[in-house]
Amino acid sequence: MNTLKAYFLSRLLREKLLLVVIVGLVALTFLSNFSGRVRRAWRVQHDTTTALALQQTYLTDRAKIEASANRAVKNLDPAKTLDDTQLVGELNALARAQGLKFTSDTPRTERTGQFAVHTVQFNLIKMDWNALKAYYVELTKRSPYISLEQFSLQSERANPALLNASLKVSSVEIVH
Repeated sequence: MNTLKAYFLSRLLREKLLLVVIVGLVALTFLSNFSGRVRRAWRVQHDTTTALALQQTYLTDRAKIEASANRAVKNLDPAKTLDDTQLVGELNALARAQGLKFTSDTPRTERTGQFAVHTVQFNLIKMDWNALKAYYVELTKRSPYISLEQFSLQSERANPALLNASLKVSSVEIVH
């Protein structure tokens, strides 16, 4: 340490200032990097704590949740629940009945103990407002077996009188 002190004191004033600035920049860079790491670690810890608290709530209320699920199952007719293929088929049939052009993605399925929830992105292309409204009315008649999770509406670029709709639709299937 004495060697560094002697080296520093033997330098010209401008060299001393330059060394102090360089050491300061290195320290600032280190502290900036360290603070970023601390911030990320705190965020991960906070997210984990929140997730664990939510899981603990689910575990604490397990009996209530299971009772609620059983009541919901009793209100559903298993014959009317739809699997992923039936969901896409039903959406296609509704669109064809209204004379609408459409595209759909591959359905995704999430399974739990008693249920399977099927979700599909469904796009209706170049339609007028009345056709969209009629489609929506027909879709709501199939509730609670089919539900609309997300809805996005845009006007057609080439013809602003026509609409393009993007729907995220889900169905519940009772798994035996």
